[in-house]
Amino acid sequence: MPTTPLIDSAAAFEQALRRSPHEHYSLILYVTGTSPQSVRAIANIKKICEQHLQGRYELQVIDLYQQPQLALGEQIIAAPTLIKKLPSPLRRVIGDFSNAERVLVGLDLRRKT
Repeated sequence: MPTTPLIDSAAAFEQALRRSPHEHYSLILYVTGTSPQSVRAIANIKKICEQHLQGRYELQVIDLYQQPQLALGEQIIAAPTLIKKLPSPLRRVIGDFSNAERVLVGLDLRRKT
């Protein structure tokens, strides 16, 4: 019976931690107009990014009222939705981002406790 090499997941995790302070984050935020929830989501995600990703992120805000076709392409079913394109893996976070810890876990900046 052939043996498969074991992957040291702890080593992979440690490598990811060492790499993350230098990685660039590509984020897309989908909102619906200037509703209070959309405005709050934009302000909250900008604050989180400036505190934890300063100088290492690109945030694109897309208003689905102005570009509804983009909702289909990204399979957006709720707004506000934040999509982390880079670094891999792709992640989605939905809500107004008032729970910063949840957002950091969603962006792979913190481990879930």
